[in-house]
Amino acid sequence: MPRRVTQLLVGLFLYGAGCALTIEAGLGVDPWTVFAQGLSLHTGIGIGWITNILGFFVLLLWIPLRQKPGVGTIANILLVGTSMQATLWLVPPAAGLLPQIALLLGGILLVALASGLYIGARFGPGPRDGLMTGMNSRLGWPIWLCRALVELTVLLVGWLLGGTVGIGTVLFALLIGPLVHVALPLLDTQRPARAPARADQTVS
Repeated sequence: MPRRVTQLLVGLFLYGAGCALTIEAGLGVDPWTVFAQGLSLHTGIGIGWITNILGFFVLLLWIPLRQKPGVGTIANILLVGTSMQATLWLVPPAAGLLPQIALLLGGILLVALASGLYIGARFGPGPRDGLMTGMNSRLGWPIWLCRALVELTVLLVGWLLGGTVGIGTVLFALLIGPLVHVALPLLDTQRPARAPARADQTVS
């Protein structure tokens, strides 16, 4: 349990930090961050705080879908945006194309590692992931369709509000799935343990 809790908290903190790096790269961000950026521009509230607020409102959408939040769901709402806001205060925007690319790729890698950590801790999905799985179980739509509909909607609305859409948005969409696919098995706290080698299998 201590390992799982630590892994959850570290994963959520790094997730927010990774998203902040992609913001400071200035080349485009993931759909939910585009949405948060657009709302931030029109409200004057920091992107990180908007992310926390969005998480809360998305959680309310779980009610008609009959989804039940876990500890990880609540921690996600509280920590990801807070970490994002803190990182944005500490890390200045990248100046020049090479630093921008480096910051973007570093942010995507950090988000993938963080996803493996907090998902692997198995304390429940984040509010956005739970929305998609809830739509799948309640409406019978395939996960890919639920994800596409939700993320394309928030991307479009965020872009219309002034959020940053660019090559970074495309790279995030292309890279995050394969990278999480690599990270999650390594960090899953419930992965099967390797059986000990038998005496006749040892190598001298």
